[in-house]
Amino acid sequence: MKDTTYAAAVALAIVSAFPAHALDSNIVRQLDALTPEERREQRCDMEAANRISREAAGYKPDKVIAYTFGDPIEIGNKIKAPGAVFRSGGDWYRLKFKCETAEDGLKVLSFDYKVGSKIPREEWQEYYLYE
Repeated sequence: MKDTTYAAAVALAIVSAFPAHALDSNIVRQLDALTPEERREQRCDMEAANRISREAAGYKPDKVIAYTFGDPIEIGNKIKAPGAVFRSGGDWYRLKFKCETAEDGLKVLSFDYKVGSKIPREEWQEYYLYE
């Protein structure tokens, strides 16, 4: 797992402030403060939360983590996150996604995801998940 202290704090602020349809200038500034790799991952996490909220009935994600069950695979502007998770309604769920961004890491060019099973609370501590 990568060192994510700063990135996690920024991600939480970004995701909680993320509007439904567009990136506002505040979010763009926060993303620009990250390394290109962190920016791409955070932008894809935001896209996952937005898509799940809009397309997957019953879920309202407030947090997405791309690396809980395995590190994302990054090739160029593409991220494959087979071990991702998201939190919705106080519960955590498995998630897989593939995301491609523009060169600057801000615009999502393609995105595909699959929601998995709910993660039992007794496993949360093992994977550093929280309420």
